[in-house]
Amino acid sequence: MPVTEPPHSRDEAGPNEPSDPLIGLDAAPSVAILRVLRLTLHIGFAVLLCVAALRLLTSGAGDPLRYVWVGIACVLAAVYLTGTVMEKRFAAGSTDFDPRRYGVLWLVLVTALWVLLLAGSADFAWLAFPLFFLHLHLLPRGVALLSIALMTAAVIAAQWAASGLTVPHLAVVLGPLFGAAFSVVTGLAYIALYREAENQRRAADALRRTRAELAVSQHDAGVLAERERLAREIHDTLAQGLSSIVLVARAAEKSLANGDTAIAAERFALVQQTASENLAEARNFVRGLSSPHLQESSLVESLRRLCESTETSAAARGSGLRCRFELDGDPVEMPQPYRVALLRAAQASLANVREHSNASNAVATLSFLGTEVTLDIYDDGVGFDPAVLAIDRKARTDGSGFGITSLHERVTALKGSLELESAPGEGTVVAVRLPLQDVTGRGEQ
Repeated sequence: MPVTEPPHSRDEAGPNEPSDPLIGLDAAPSVAILRVLRLTLHIGFAVLLCVAALRLLTSGAGDPLRYVWVGIACVLAAVYLTGTVMEKRFAAGSTDFDPRRYGVLWLVLVTALWVLLLAGSADFAWLAFPLFFLHLHLLPRGVALLSIALMTAAVIAAQWAASGLTVPHLAVVLGPLFGAAFSVVTGLAYIALYREAENQRRAADALRRTRAELAVSQHDAGVLAERERLAREIHDTLAQGLSSIVLVARAAEKSLANGDTAIAAERFALVQQTASENLAEARNFVRGLSSPHLQESSLVESLRRLCESTETSAAARGSGLRCRFELDGDPVEMPQPYRVALLRAAQASLANVREHSNASNAVATLSFLGTEVTLDIYDDGVGFDPAVLAIDRKARTDGSGFGITSLHERVTALKGSLELESAPGEGTVVAVRLPLQDVTGRGEQ
């Protein structure tokens, strides 16, 4: 069937749905021109067919076959209309039946009926011109030009025979030749415009699919990033707090078993305090806020209190760990992500010192060096081999061993660096560095 305008994709908006703005900007002018040409072609074919049939009825009174030719004209009209309607319904998405596979067969049938009518009356010769467009559109270029040449010769022959002249008049030859040439040029321009509209439609479809895929990938990336953020927050706050609660509660239980109720009461008070802090962290965590410690005080004060609470928690478990905070340089205000990252780094590092290092001393040093801020956590504990730690962390399946990975992700997200130095029996140093080139502000209180 004739496909005289770009068929709508089954994924495109239907007649009652809004069209894509991309198509509206690029393809709409071409599609509008194609629709005008399509309508003009069909109207021209119908008018020429009706005029020829009427002339045959009014001027062919002595021809006994005139009703036969009119009947054949009606059959041609029905075949042509059926093909165009089926093509239009498929292009609009109203039917799943694709008539385009039968387009050449339909064209052969229409052309054969026209040749039959041309043999009966030269008045049907002018139908050749709209048929030229269909041949150019549905047939390969070479085959279409050959068929147009044969149809032009048939038109010339029919008009020559109708004129009754021994030698054809010049107009009988030139008229069909010029008409065929004009039809070929116009038809080729139409095909070029059609292909341009098709390319624009395909490009718009591809861009729309790419945009949808990008939206999906961005959503997946956002989900993954949020999961990583949640994992870091849970590890650095809730998991560490719960671990502390468990260890202090065990120490309190031992104190009760030994009859030392005063120490047990102190340790249970520490459990209550840690649980309250964890609850505050959880509530702010759910709301997507920063650490409540940073909302109530500065980073310097938060780190100083963290060292005190680490020493208190270690003492509640029977450890002699001493933890102190040192400040080097003049504090400056930093973006909230910097403050959160440094506090979380200190929390994770001191939790490891308290639980794994068996250290006697730990020092957290916050330094403002003009172009960067650094946080160094040192302990004089048993130390470890970083290479063995990396292998051990990969082998764990209980969710532990995530602290260094989480801390590294936090720091690198802010274009900073993390260094871990340790050796068996030589203690450990965790060094965090964040750039301050773009950070301006006044001294932090």
